[in-house]
Amino acid sequence: MQKREIGHSGIFVNPIGLGCMGLSEFYGPAVGTADGVALLHAAIDAGIDHFDTAQLYGMGANERLLGEAFHDRRDKVTIATKFGPVRDPETGAFLDVDGSEANMRRAIEDSLRFLRTDHVDLYYLHRVDPKTPIEETVGAMARLVEEGKVRALGLSEASADTLKRAGAVHPIAALQSEYSIFSRDIEEGPLPAVRETGASLVAYSPLGRGLLTGRFTRDYTPPEQDFRSSATQPRFARDALEANLALVEEVKTVAETLDAHPAQVALAWVLGRGEEVLTIPGTTRLSNLHVNLGASRLTLTSDQIARLDTLADRVKGARYPESRMSNINA
Repeated sequence: MQKREIGHSGIFVNPIGLGCMGLSEFYGPAVGTADGVALLHAAIDAGIDHFDTAQLYGMGANERLLGEAFHDRRDKVTIATKFGPVRDPETGAFLDVDGSEANMRRAIEDSLRFLRTDHVDLYYLHRVDPKTPIEETVGAMARLVEEGKVRALGLSEASADTLKRAGAVHPIAALQSEYSIFSRDIEEGPLPAVRETGASLVAYSPLGRGLLTGRFTRDYTPPEQDFRSSATQPRFARDALEANLALVEEVKTVAETLDAHPAQVALAWVLGRGEEVLTIPGTTRLSNLHVNLGASRLTLTSDQIARLDTLADRVKGARYPESRMSNINA
């Protein structure tokens, strides 16, 4: 597969990377260290070189897992991590978003120690802190670049205006946002700004948190420790889920005509939006990883794309509950 550059950073990666969050939290029990390391090593062997983690995933556990897996093969991987959200160290409860330099300094030193590396390739502000001007946060992040601790900077779930203001301080290599056949709201502002500023879009949840893989049924109930509940994921609420699964059938129909997996169709759709788009689908299973990589061999016809383009307006439920939407497109 031809690699794509992250912004104008000089960092080239497979446009199908690996979102590592689910290895440690949010999609069920954490994967054991040995199994997690084995999956990460297998991902490298399969051609994946872009791995996405964050300070808040398992409150450092995810970064530690990547450190265990990559410390002796650092030259083979591009590591992205993030800071900003603050959690209670005892309960794990989310407390705030802190974009201050003091918090950033604490976070980057922890991340470097956990990842067992002397630098992070792509460092994101995970969510925009409304209390701290974006110019101040990015100015502090830029000093990490000067110090050699970070190679390139990114923002996550930022608005077009925020992205442009940040870019006036220091080049922003990537905007990370949810983007899929089912989630296209960023096309109204952030995605055009990505193109205008020369950044890349790193699409998380390109498989709709699993919906677009076709594996869910109407009686799906999230297992313990899985955040796909109606309280945190409105699209998985009972009535919404049934309606959304009917839309997934249309993705399956397109997949059948291509002798492909629905997940491959979903990823091919995202990657087809432009050379500036990269994806980081997550999985804990090697078989899924290989399915995802198969999307690179898929080409959708204009008719198939047009059919898939109609689905987002028919999706039931927001991508987050209203209480969590205030720091989306911020």
